[in-house]
Amino acid sequence: MKSEHRISIILMALILFFGWASLAEAIGQEPLPPNPYTINVNVGLTVLPVSVVDNKNHRVSGLTKDNFQVFEDGRRQDIALFEDKDAPVTIAFVVDNSMSMQPKHAAVLAAATAFAESSNPSDEIFVVNFNQAVHVELPAGVPFTRSPEELRSALSIVNATGRTALYDAIAAALDHLKMGTGGKKYVIVVSDGGDNASHLSKSDILAMAKSSNAAIYSVAILDENYSDQDPSILRKLSHVSGGEFYSPETVPGVIETLKLIARDIRQQYTLGYIPSNQAEGGKFHAVKVTASLPGEGKLTVHTRSGYLAPAETSSQAGALETPAPKP
Repeated sequence: MKSEHRISIILMALILFFGWASLAEAIGQEPLPPNPYTINVNVGLTVLPVSVVDNKNHRVSGLTKDNFQVFEDGRRQDIALFEDKDAPVTIAFVVDNSMSMQPKHAAVLAAATAFAESSNPSDEIFVVNFNQAVHVELPAGVPFTRSPEELRSALSIVNATGRTALYDAIAAALDHLKMGTGGKKYVIVVSDGGDNASHLSKSDILAMAKSSNAAIYSVAILDENYSDQDPSILRKLSHVSGGEFYSPETVPGVIETLKLIARDIRQQYTLGYIPSNQAEGGKFHAVKVTASLPGEGKLTVHTRSGYLAPAETSSQAGALETPAPKP
C-alpha cells in the first residue's frame, strides 16, 4: 500500500467515526458562546494536561489532587491547581494538502468538519492547510470556529498539490494557538513525518514544542516501501509536549485511535503548580508527574516532559484562571 493510500485511510476513518448525520445537523448552528476560561501566562503558574492509565491501558477517572505528585527537576512541587472536568479547549487541525492528498481532498473537507462535531460546544478549532506553503485558513476576522461550513470554506481554499512543509505547518499552528482562550491546547497532526520544504529544522520545531503549552497528538501513516518518511520526529514532538504518538495499520485501528484521542482530550486532568525555583528562566525544566490509588496497581501518567522557561520571566507554562462571576 502506497503512502497516499495509507493517509487516505485515516481520512475515511474520521468520516466513519464522527458520522455524516451529525455533520448535516450542525449546519446553521449558533455562533460560539464566549469562553469563560482564559490563559494568563505571566503569573508563574505552570499548568499541565495530564492523563492516567492503569496496567491494562484503561483511562483512570475519579482521581483527586491527593492522588498526584509533581516534580520539577527532581524537586517535589506543591499542587496549586487541580481540575478534572471537561473544560473548553483550543484545537489546531493540521491538514496535509500536498500532491499525495489530491485524490482524497473531498474526504479531507468532510473529515475536518465532522471532527468539529465531537467537541465541546465552547471549544475553539482552526485549520492549518499545508503543502510547500502554510496557510492558517478561516474567514477574515475569525481566528477560531466550530462551524462545519466555515471549516469547509477554509479547507477549500487550497488545492492538494506540491511538496510538504510539515515543520512550518506545526510552527504556524503553535503560534496561532496563543490567541486561543481554551484552558488546554492541542495540535492534531496526521502525517508520515516526512518534510522536504520547511524553512525550520527538526531542532527548531522541537524547541518550539518544548516552549509551548500545547500537547501534540500525531498519527503516523507509514509504508515500508516509501522512503520519504520520519515517524521519529512525530514521536519526539508528542513526547516532549505531553501528547501521544500513534501508528495504526488498519481502518479499525485508525478508528480506535481517533476514539482514544477524543476521549483523552475530554478526560484529562489539569494540574498546576508554582515552581519552587523562580530564578531559572531561559532553560529547560524537566517535569515528572506520578499518580497512585490504593488497590489499582501501577498507574502510568502521560504529560509533557518539561517546558522551556522564558528567559525574561520566571518559570511558567500558562495559568488557567477561574471563570469570572456572572453579573
